[in-house]
Amino acid sequence: MAAVSQGANYIEKAIGHTGDAITENNMTNPDRDRSKYGDPSGEKMKALVWNGKNDVQIVETSKPKVIEDRDVILKVTGSTICGSDLHLLHGAVVQLQKGDILGHEFCGKVDSVGPGVKNLKEGDRVVASFQIACGDCMYCKRKLSSQCERTNENKVENIMYGGRTAGMFGYSHFTGGFAGGQAEYARVPYGDVNLLKLPDDIPDEKGLYLSDVLSTSWNCVVDTGVKEGDVVAIWGAGPIGQMCAQMSFIRGAKRVIVIDGGNAAWRLDLVKEKTPKVETINYTDLPSGTTVTSKLKEMEHGGPDVALECAAGEYAKGIGHKIELALGLETDTSEILNEMITSVKSYGRVGITGVYVGYTNHFNIGAVMERGIRFIGNGQAPVHLYWQDLLKMLQDGSLDSSIMLSHRVNMDEMDTLYKKFDARADNLQKVFVQTRFSDPPAAGTPQLTSWK
Repeated sequence: MAAVSQGANYIEKAIGHTGDAITENNMTNPDRDRSKYGDPSGEKMKALVWNGKNDVQIVETSKPKVIEDRDVILKVTGSTICGSDLHLLHGAVVQLQKGDILGHEFCGKVDSVGPGVKNLKEGDRVVASFQIACGDCMYCKRKLSSQCERTNENKVENIMYGGRTAGMFGYSHFTGGFAGGQAEYARVPYGDVNLLKLPDDIPDEKGLYLSDVLSTSWNCVVDTGVKEGDVVAIWGAGPIGQMCAQMSFIRGAKRVIVIDGGNAAWRLDLVKEKTPKVETINYTDLPSGTTVTSKLKEMEHGGPDVALECAAGEYAKGIGHKIELALGLETDTSEILNEMITSVKSYGRVGITGVYVGYTNHFNIGAVMERGIRFIGNGQAPVHLYWQDLLKMLQDGSLDSSIMLSHRVNMDEMDTLYKKFDARADNLQKVFVQTRFSDPPAAGTPQLTSWK
């Protein structure tokens, strides 16, 4: 996969960008050109950068500056790590370059604004959407912010997908090449569009997760059509899967069954503890001859109505897919997808939210057609469509994001956090990463963990 990633970089360089983005692309670290992107004060900041496959490091780099009229510079007060960050760590997402600042989920306080920003001022508490939207294109007018047409000029993505996603923070040059928020400062293009003010009754430890995980989980559940009386099966008991379980019940699901196993099996106990109505399947404990599909059909006649994929396509189980991934013959395994397709009732719904980057082999297209399976790519979640309503749900208590928050760590230990999170160690579920600008922990949230 590393070779595929670097090959994509060479292809992009050879064919050029589309040239139609209206904001600066491929600025993944202010020190790429300090005179152009670094703050003139010379102030430095700590940031987490990708340094090669399975190698991330905390470095000192320049504080970013306002370079466009609608830029906002944030003092980052909270960030986190996501399963999607592991795909970057592993080099599974193409077009990473050494020195790229990672992190697509962050909140903070406004440090400075460009002259075109009229709705924010210094000191405002805000959360950033993980995608960068212009606010004016065809998709943005419908609040489908993840598909903004004007913030990502990457031609390789355009060719592969027949269109492009919006630019995204800290998620490789494939999505525009924007410096991420696992840093002490972050530049937010079109900050008047891509930042949401946080009210005083919502601490950072809740507001941060409007950036991605809450919107992504809600989009998965709503877009796949979970409704009253449904039986829902969820593959993956990480933060997205855990929140999808809670949200499925909010939408009226009758039963929710969460599937996980291996070195992540402990997450099933966590999900069950926090949401006791959930049922679980540990696939590593199934007896010989019993599959996830057969177990689900044993638990529910015909299988679940809805299957939600909250894992990702890079984790192969069988030797065949492991070989094909290693040789670059596919970018994603179809094993979980096929398991979901064969598990749901005929005319059931399958929603894909875990990250799939490119191409897969051995996909059971016959079952999709013959049994009328509704196979739904949920897409990168359009945060702007949901975040105001989700904020209200956090305020009135109908949504509880605290069930996934397990740890609080210092930013200067993020390199260690990546290793432990990748190993599913220390019962790390969702983490709040503090910086020198963070407030003390809010009441009822985890105290600081240190591995030093």
